[in-house]
Amino acid sequence: MNPADLRALLRDALKLWGIQAQVTVEPDHIALTRPEGQYRISKGPPPTRWFLQTPDREAANRPPRPAPSITALLTALRAALGVPRGGSARIGPGAR
Repeated sequence: MNPADLRALLRDALKLWGIQAQVTVEPDHIALTRPEGQYRISKGPPPTRWFLQTPDREAANRPPRPAPSITALLTALRAALGVPRGGSARIGPGAR
């Protein structure tokens, strides 16, 4: 995924989650800037495709969190932003 595509995906996810953030593409990462600080996403080598650095991890002098997929990255980012988990889709007999 190229930086422009990842930026677009992140902007859509933030809109869906109701989170305000400025998303910018930097030379070595994508930055989400919020009042509490900057969340940085950078590419990693396989099997760790992505790294997420959050203001809390940085303040605690902890390394970025690895994520093996874009799904894992979005899950980690959602949790770091404090967005509650959404409902699960149910398909098939008995689904409501």
